[in-house]
Amino acid sequence: MVELKTNTSLDAMYEAGQVVARALTAVREAADVGVSLLELDELAHDVLRAAGAGSPFLGYRPSFAPTPFPAVVCASVNDAIVHGIPDGYRLRDGDLVSIDFGATLGGWAGDSAISFIVGTPRPADVRLIETAERALEAGIAAAVVGNRIGDIAHAIGTVCRDAGYGIPQGFGGHGIGRQMHEDPAVPNEGRPGRGFPLRHGMALAIEPMLIAGGKDGYHEAPDGWTLRTNDGSRAAHVEHTVAITEAGPRVLTERR
Repeated sequence: MVELKTNTSLDAMYEAGQVVARALTAVREAADVGVSLLELDELAHDVLRAAGAGSPFLGYRPSFAPTPFPAVVCASVNDAIVHGIPDGYRLRDGDLVSIDFGATLGGWAGDSAISFIVGTPRPADVRLIETAERALEAGIAAAVVGNRIGDIAHAIGTVCRDAGYGIPQGFGGHGIGRQMHEDPAVPNEGRPGRGFPLRHGMALAIEPMLIAGGKDGYHEAPDGWTLRTNDGSRAAHVEHTVAITEAGPRVLTERR
């Protein structure tokens, strides 16, 4: 079931989204050569505590997971696409890092992700991340009243495929509100004019995931959570929580 939020509820979701934005900004600024993924997770946890917010990630256990998720961020490095578990790994020069983070505040959830390079950037990684961000922008631009979910999916997929990148099938965005994952699913590839109609008050987490090698294949790591590219190529993941409004898309997790 798709819940339509009131304008007051969307304002509350914006407050949750700003906790997410602050945490991602803090993590990005702290990420440097020698910093561990666990240290980044603890920093994000500090932002939650300061805001009086909770984590929809910590302890989360969907049907596919062998164990509850043990952290407040997903930290995916290099060939990891999504759902990386933070551990003692210390960042190295040139690492491509994707951080996914969520917060719950006042009964509402926010969810967002960023990808960035630690230290010296590779041109290929810069292009990959820039394309992911363009795909996100295209998806957001299509998130307007009167369009359908397929229009968002098509916008994202077109940017990714035109650039020659792979898209991990079966993973994409989702509705969001009182829970982190709600209906409807928001694929990263699809046919325009198809799917659930977009209406004022819907809130969606739109999240392109790109595989640099151009193939779609991925596999689950032994931890039962992390998804890695089959060809060992790098991946990027970006995401915003977006409200559908009569005035146009409203990015609830915008970073200032």
